[in-house]
Amino acid sequence: MTVSLRRPPPSPDRPRDRHDDGAERSGPVAIGAVVGAAVVVAGVALRGAWLSARGVDLHLSGGQPLTGRLDVRLPPALLLPVVVGVGLIVVGPVAAARWRWPVLLAGTWVAGAAWAVSLALVDGVRALGAPLTTRWEYLHDVDRVGAVPEFLRTFTDHVLGGSPGFQWVTHVSGHPPGALLVFAGLDRLGLSGAGWAGALCIAAGASAAPAVLVTVRHLADGDVARRVAPFVVLAPAALWIATSADALFCGVTSWGVAALASAASGRGRGADLRAAAGGLALGVALFLSYGLVLIGVLAVVVVVVRRRVRPLVVGGTVVVAVVASFAALGFWWWDGFLTAAERVREGSAWIDRPAGYFVAVNVAAVAVCVGPATVAGLALLTRNGLARGVSARGGPAPGGPAPGRLLRNGLARGVLARAVVLPVTAGGLVLAATASGLAKGEVERIFLPFAVWLLVAAGALAPREQRRWLAAQAAVALVVQLGWMLKW
Repeated sequence: MTVSLRRPPPSPDRPRDRHDDGAERSGPVAIGAVVGAAVVVAGVALRGAWLSARGVDLHLSGGQPLTGRLDVRLPPALLLPVVVGVGLIVVGPVAAARWRWPVLLAGTWVAGAAWAVSLALVDGVRALGAPLTTRWEYLHDVDRVGAVPEFLRTFTDHVLGGSPGFQWVTHVSGHPPGALLVFAGLDRLGLSGAGWAGALCIAAGASAAPAVLVTVRHLADGDVARRVAPFVVLAPAALWIATSADALFCGVTSWGVAALASAASGRGRGADLRAAAGGLALGVALFLSYGLVLIGVLAVVVVVVRRRVRPLVVGGTVVVAVVASFAALGFWWWDGFLTAAERVREGSAWIDRPAGYFVAVNVAAVAVCVGPATVAGLALLTRNGLARGVSARGGPAPGGPAPGRLLRNGLARGVLARAVVLPVTAGGLVLAATASGLAKGEVERIFLPFAVWLLVAAGALAPREQRRWLAAQAAVALVVQLGWMLKW
């Protein structure tokens, strides 16, 4: 079985409708991967229940591997995400194939926001902002932000336990000062409260979908981006876009990467301006969450695969300027990171959580976040990559596709290989973040900025099978929403 992800469209903006591009059905490789992922998730949940019953506090509220408690409910409002989900399943593939490019980008933004909001509204309007109102969240400390220079200069003085005067709440102390500054800025503009904060997070998080499409188009082509479009909208990740502050982080980093990818495919002043914009977004992201420094690897990759250097120089210069500006105002990123890492390690959640078990928890949580279509797509890409390697060594695997056919299909072609680096790199970053030991659980939201790039792998699925895989994505999101009371 081989999978083709690319067929050149008649026009980069308005390709003809395609119902079958010659790709074979997903078959046992994809189904086996999904079943395997389901077994891992179930196994992690059972193991977590066993540990909890023996007195181990996993700090997951009993909802392992997700953060939240088991709470099955069937409110009438569940009809809203069902209607939205069915609409996206029916219309999404057609719209992705036929709509003009600017309309498609706007449509994915709106559709992504609608899907996320519809899921959250299962628990009422209040659920849209409620996750941001807890005593661990940024809004709790907004009133403690005074003059910006003083705030930045003294920020790390209030991170660790026993800090003089007061200690920042959990999320503030575990992040750079930029995140709190964003919400304090909203408050100073008169847009105070969880409603406005939630609206910002949802709008930014949903905007990651068009940003991913822009990146894919510049790395590969418009047809590959259109194949991916329905999957970056209808994903279980929407559960944490509405609402967590990490959705905001996700939007900022996604557009930073997209701007650099666009710059790498162009020349001249316009390309330099896009590279500078990408550097600005990624530089700001460093002061939203320390873990977003890893997104810099993805940013380098999307430029290097186009064999360009100038966008990295321009963008990197702007990143350095952002870091230097914060340092001049009194906050040095590296000192902040070391202090936050110490704060994480002194917390009971980090101390209580078994490191080995939480490696499995992280993998399971990410699998739920990206959904079965992404898992299946990753399996197909892996299989084709192995098959390509066999072909390169001189012959196909027994019963496998002929070398000539592999060369005609996606993974053996340079244009697709450029798009494949997105989920491959994102997967590596997830593993690196887990290996750091600083991410133990709660990664269904923490890893959102990486998860959106994993969704690109779903483009490996045959077009004729898109709707059934989209239905599987929607089903997982609905099951989680109706079976768990998520914390975020």
